[in-house]
Amino acid sequence: MLSLNALWFLLIAVLFVGFVFLEGFDFGIGMSSRFVAKNDIERRAFINTIGPFWDANEVWLITAVGAMFAAFPNWYASLLSGFYLPFVFLLLALIGRGVAFEFRGKSESKAWRNTWDWIIFFGSMLPPMILGIVFAAFLKGIPLDKQMNIHLHFTDVVNVYTLLGGITLTVLCLWHGLIFATLRTVDDLRDRCRRAAKKLLPINALFLLVFILMTFFSTDVFAHHGMLLESLFILGVLVYLLAGFFLTKKRDGWSFVMSGFTLILLIASVFIGLFPNVLISSISSQYDLTIHNASSSSYSLKIITYLSLTLLPFVLGYQIWSYYVFRKRVNHKERMEY
Repeated sequence: MLSLNALWFLLIAVLFVGFVFLEGFDFGIGMSSRFVAKNDIERRAFINTIGPFWDANEVWLITAVGAMFAAFPNWYASLLSGFYLPFVFLLLALIGRGVAFEFRGKSESKAWRNTWDWIIFFGSMLPPMILGIVFAAFLKGIPLDKQMNIHLHFTDVVNVYTLLGGITLTVLCLWHGLIFATLRTVDDLRDRCRRAAKKLLPINALFLLVFILMTFFSTDVFAHHGMLLESLFILGVLVYLLAGFFLTKKRDGWSFVMSGFTLILLIASVFIGLFPNVLISSISSQYDLTIHNASSSSYSLKIITYLSLTLLPFVLGYQIWSYYVFRKRVNHKERMEY
């Protein structure tokens, strides 16, 4: 039977996976709007494709961090204090992007809108880059001592392996966003997004392959979860090939599902590689934070489990309903607010 500790680790993993899947196409739209769109009208169309969704999608990250605080306070304390500076940049990027969505349409000045468009671009590029770096650092191990304190040096966060993880996640989000745009735009803009997504297919494949190979040689996650991770790798190859096939056949809905599954498998692999740890110490395996020594008491886990099971259906129902209501395509030839 699944223990409450393992259940909450699974729930936190699901929340991070959901955040990357949903906010991933938001990030992709923000990045691609700067270069795929040819004029201000098309950029407004890009932004309008995620206008009803982006803020609700960010709630998944807030919920994941809140669940971490409630279920694994030692994980929360060590992680957010040790990675304080990267998370500050992550937060500033998300704030800047949200402000830019609201402010870019407040003036007809070209310089004004251009400034906010660049903020949208960097505010969409930095979060997946930072998250990819942090997830890769999780797998590689971080200097975590006996007192559960993290003593990071620059190279513990920024090195070849972690940068590759950040770039891989960023280009996957860009690709995911372009495919989402094919579902939400029309005519030549949709075709341009589809062509750009096809061009990214070999680039993404290269980054994914190199990152997986470096994970095999730079970490010990395959030694502990080799069979499961190898199965996910085979499944990921199949999903990625299907994404390319559906893109070629202009089956945009199925290609979006497959690009989403690619992100899901990637982030799920990170948490599978960690389990039963939540943080791996590069100093000594005796100092690893696990789902047991990082968790709240059994009583606390029971209480938050009951509360979550009560509220979760309403939250999911609301978000599903919002996607249903705003399911129509955005026509960039019509008048838009942004």
